[in-house]
Amino acid sequence: MNWGVELWDQYDNLAAHTHKGIEFLDKYGNFVKERCAIELEYAGKLRRLVKNYQPKRKEEDEYQYTACKAFRQLLQELGDFAGQREVVAENLQSNVVRELHLLAKELREERKQHLNEGAKQMAVLSTAVGALERARRSYERAARESERALDAFQKADADFNLSRAEVEKQKTNMKLRSQACEDAKQEYMDQLRKTNEAQRQHYEQRLPHVFKQLQDLDEKRIKNIKNFMLSSVDVERKVFPIIMQCLDGMEQAAKSINEKEDTQLVIERYKSGFVPPDDFRFEPATGADATDSAATTHTHNHLTAARGTVSGNRIKKRGGLLSIFSSNKNNMSVDGKEDYSDLPPNQRKKKLQGKVQELTKQVGQVQASMEGLMKMKGVYETNPTLGDPMTVEGQLNECCDKVKKLRAQLRKYEELLVEANNQVCAPPLHPTARTNGSAPTQATSIGSNSESLSRSASESSVSTGAGAGAGGGGRAAGGSPESGLGGELAAAHADHTNGDHDDHNHDHDHDHDHDHDHDQDHDQDHESDFDYYYEPDLQPLGYCKALYAFEANGTGSTMRMECGERLLVLETDAGDGWTRVRRHHTREEGFVPTTYIATTLYADAHAH
Repeated sequence: MNWGVELWDQYDNLAAHTHKGIEFLDKYGNFVKERCAIELEYAGKLRRLVKNYQPKRKEEDEYQYTACKAFRQLLQELGDFAGQREVVAENLQSNVVRELHLLAKELREERKQHLNEGAKQMAVLSTAVGALERARRSYERAARESERALDAFQKADADFNLSRAEVEKQKTNMKLRSQACEDAKQEYMDQLRKTNEAQRQHYEQRLPHVFKQLQDLDEKRIKNIKNFMLSSVDVERKVFPIIMQCLDGMEQAAKSINEKEDTQLVIERYKSGFVPPDDFRFEPATGADATDSAATTHTHNHLTAARGTVSGNRIKKRGGLLSIFSSNKNNMSVDGKEDYSDLPPNQRKKKLQGKVQELTKQVGQVQASMEGLMKMKGVYETNPTLGDPMTVEGQLNECCDKVKKLRAQLRKYEELLVEANNQVCAPPLHPTARTNGSAPTQATSIGSNSESLSRSASESSVSTGAGAGAGGGGRAAGGSPESGLGGELAAAHADHTNGDHDDHNHDHDHDHDHDHDHDQDHDQDHESDFDYYYEPDLQPLGYCKALYAFEANGTGSTMRMECGERLLVLETDAGDGWTRVRRHHTREEGFVPTTYIATTLYADAHAH
């Protein structure tokens, strides 16, 4: 299949065909370019759609339901899907459109060169043919002139009236014309040979070579179109795994919707804790006016009792039971009271629980900072070249003050939570019983509710066991380095664990008095906060073996160990180079250099 052989006489058609082929290449390039624009526009509109339907700040409460959470996850996956469409557009732009443009430009230049070469060869052949035609015409003219000269000589020779000189003149002219004819004939024959040779070279070598180059150019164009189409498919195929992940994520989000769970969330969100109103009582009629007045008064009092709620020692008016079906704003605190006393009992309890958990987390964070500072101080005292121990003293004091303030707030909200638990779980008490705090039923209720509170707060490092909140929060803050309670708190913890609830209120008052005295003495001596540091027994995270012997520095924070000794690991290295360990038999605790030990952690600790 050679264009030079099969299409030797189709120069113009081949030139037109290659031109149309390059135009088709441009057409395909424009198609891919417009597709990239559509992909980018599609991705942009998807991202705009996702942005428009993202939950607003005022709608955050609504997105606790499984359907809303699934919709949010669907939006996230759709955003990732849009990102993959952008990747497709970018890869098509870089791998196909740009290469197509460069290829079309290159093919146009090559085609122009090949056509110029073909035109040059055609011009050479045309020149040879033109020379042959001129030689032929010259030969024909010379032959006609030679014939006329011969005829003139024959007439002159037959005419006896002409002189001898005239006959010789005609004879000489005839010879000249005959010689000119022979020369023209020879020149024509030479030119004919040359032209035939040029024509053979033109159709057998030169023009086929040009056609072969045009054929290679066209095949190159077709092959590249094939490669570009395959590259487009490959670009699309590469994003399919991620797109499938997005679709799987959407499917999982849809399957996570649980109508029963949403129903329970509606109950938890809008349940007020009120009890339905009592039945209307029949009142005997004493007269028409009296009946209307009594009925009106009784109905008004009945609705007022249904709408009122006990908060502390006062009655608050609410929007009615039907308000629970209205917007959530009607059930939230409007004036922003700290004790959330303007909320229904159940809603108030949830708010207080959230506040207690938040404060507990903050206390734990500050305590962790204090422990790090104490470790740093011990390191500085051991090796003064690393730093001055007094530089962290100010930070320790600030952390101590911050912990005291947070504990005060924590005690306050724990007491409010105990009060809210009483409102939700127990019938309203007489005001005198609430003020003196001596009613046995109330003490029992407080103890049980405090145990649930302690369990909810036990996930933080601040919690000191199930009895930490038994005094309405008075002892929940006693297990920190700054509490200063020491042995008294441990004894109270042991008493509560054994089920001794009778002295609960007395211990609560004693803890408050002790904390108050300690706050007054804080400015005189900050070191006492750390001397009475108490913390429940930490669960071992693993064990270690001493690689080298280590001598304690005498500050109390480090612990001596012998080479080869096995110890329990309580806290791993937090980045300061020290690990907290415990001696198994004596239960002595302290810090040892991490580089001096080989640590093995329990598998369940990793799982946790």
